[in-house]
Amino acid sequence: MNLIKTITHSGYDIFKDGQNSDLFIGRPFYLDFNIAKILVADSWKHKVKGIPEGCFLLAFYDNPYDEEINETFLLRVLKPTSLPTDSIVVSSLIEYYKDNLNTSGKNSELDDFTRYEFSFSGLECRVLGTFYTNKENIEFGADVENFYSANNYKVYKATDKILASIVNQRDSDISFGGENEFSIGKVRYSSSKRFFLEDNSISSVEVYINPNDMLGKRTALFGMTRTGKSNTVKKIIEATSEISDSAIKSSLPNTPLSSFEPIDKNTGKPIYKVGQLIFDINGEYANANLQDDGTAIFDMYKENTTRYSTIEKDGFKVMKVNFYNDIVAGFDLIKNSLVEDKSDYIKSLCSVDFDEPENYRIDMGSKTSDERKATIEYDKKVALYKCCLFKAGFKVPTNRNNVKFNGHVSTINTLCPNIEPHKSISLEQASTWFETIFDAMEDRTEFNNYRNEKDREYFDEDMMALLKFFTRKNRPGSSPTVSGYRKIRSLSLLHTDLSDDSFESDIIKALRHGNIVIVDLSQGQPSIQRLYSEKICNGIFKDSMKRFIDSKANNFIQFYFEEAHNLFPQKEDKDLSQVYNRIAKEGAKLNIGMIYATQEVSSISSNILKNTQNWFIAHLNNEDETKELKKFYDFSDFTSSLIKFSAKNDQGFVRMKTYSNPFIVPVQIDRFSAK
Repeated sequence: MNLIKTITHSGYDIFKDGQNSDLFIGRPFYLDFNIAKILVADSWKHKVKGIPEGCFLLAFYDNPYDEEINETFLLRVLKPTSLPTDSIVVSSLIEYYKDNLNTSGKNSELDDFTRYEFSFSGLECRVLGTFYTNKENIEFGADVENFYSANNYKVYKATDKILASIVNQRDSDISFGGENEFSIGKVRYSSSKRFFLEDNSISSVEVYINPNDMLGKRTALFGMTRTGKSNTVKKIIEATSEISDSAIKSSLPNTPLSSFEPIDKNTGKPIYKVGQLIFDINGEYANANLQDDGTAIFDMYKENTTRYSTIEKDGFKVMKVNFYNDIVAGFDLIKNSLVEDKSDYIKSLCSVDFDEPENYRIDMGSKTSDERKATIEYDKKVALYKCCLFKAGFKVPTNRNNVKFNGHVSTINTLCPNIEPHKSISLEQASTWFETIFDAMEDRTEFNNYRNEKDREYFDEDMMALLKFFTRKNRPGSSPTVSGYRKIRSLSLLHTDLSDDSFESDIIKALRHGNIVIVDLSQGQPSIQRLYSEKICNGIFKDSMKRFIDSKANNFIQFYFEEAHNLFPQKEDKDLSQVYNRIAKEGAKLNIGMIYATQEVSSISSNILKNTQNWFIAHLNNEDETKELKKFYDFSDFTSSLIKFSAKNDQGFVRMKTYSNPFIVPVQIDRFSAK
């Protein structure tokens, strides 16, 4: 049995106050470990202001054997169920209808006994668990240890403080509404609200989340457009910001630790401030908008928020890479842009390695012969790559216009005697040199001499891949037949000739300081959105993994993905090496959390879904989505109601399952507002 301490609230006793005669709704006529079937009457329903689908009920046990033991089952209303007498009642009803007799209202022509018989119906309920006393404590078990004959139980509707305790169950002994808890909304059972608005004992019951449930965890928000997903994300950001502000330490140590706990066990607060990274596909987090009373996340947290954009905008840092300066980062963007191209020469290009050789930056005279050889080959490869950029139209920085590499004067360079690359040449000259040398490979004399002298080819596999991409030729001396460098011309929009620092490293620094970073991708193409998202995520994941391996503390970093279907791998994609899959599977140990929102459950990789702990489900419009949802927790209890929807009344109405809650709670999420 999964034992969960009941969140107690002073001033009430669940076993005493829960058995309020005004809240009595019926008696069970069937009971097992999972299902309870209850006999209810119209008068009892009316007295408690309705029994909606999803409503929480308490089945109290009148123990005839030991009065010292208190026990009650927690039930959730599922649907009507038939009674053994239904066939008789239906037959009688039909006879009355045939005789055109009035069977309802003040003018009913039914006799008292028949009217009484007709008022009964059945309800089927899910058994969610058991409240019971353990010495002086009230505890909750998320199952049923034992049950007796159904006639020993009475069922009551849960309201007020008892309902507040039920919907705010936790797997630890904490008090809801405390300093580490955050009110996210109020209990709501149904789209229709006639009884609900009249019943303040339910409509005013607040539902809390513990931000620690989100830190380092996977959180999903599913629902059609305009159902309140973004609003819920903003409430989570708000809650995370509050708990981050209460962190015990302000700065993250950069030295190895003998042990590290990210959450203080005594206070429940994070040890270090939480970094939050928002991939803003629609621009609603970074920019003021009317749906949030004219404000946005940036407006609420200006002091510790940095905004990035793919284009020049006031108040934003430009998220571009100097491809000539940051070789690895720029080439990563190129590889990401070509990932769907299955051409052999593109596959060869994407396998090129631009990591600097060992001891590359020390003086040439201090290197071993192998290190000197590696340096010469690397310089030649980088020069060729820069020529590819030059050909593709990437603007050359004023201080990066020249390249220098060993062309081997005695052999190879005799093929292009007017250009001497070992003396530093322009990219235009270098381009001419590489084109000339590549075409000259058709006559192998000089290259054979070089191979005989050096015992290696002049151009290794990496450089041959780059040469085909640069010249657009499959072999020396032939005509251009492939697209080559033309494939990356559109990426010049991601290039800047001004910055020498990578925006990626700046983002990591901000997150390590516990700040909020908003990446505004609203004006980028889907391919560009994916490029930046993957690049940033990979950078943070690698940094976190390195700190983990080096025994350094990782503060919590929370990723927020809007329109996740545009970024995440699709359900049928089996490549588990992608960064989003790795975050889903390995992020917990690195203190990386993932909050993602999209319209379709079926659009997300099953690997990510299976590792998701927190769920916020709004309206879904077809059974394909609910079929997928049924696989997780007890969402099968809600699949029919999730398809029903009122665009006017149901925004923000979700079914919520968080990491420390033992069951799903129906909630109306509060509206996010800086006010």
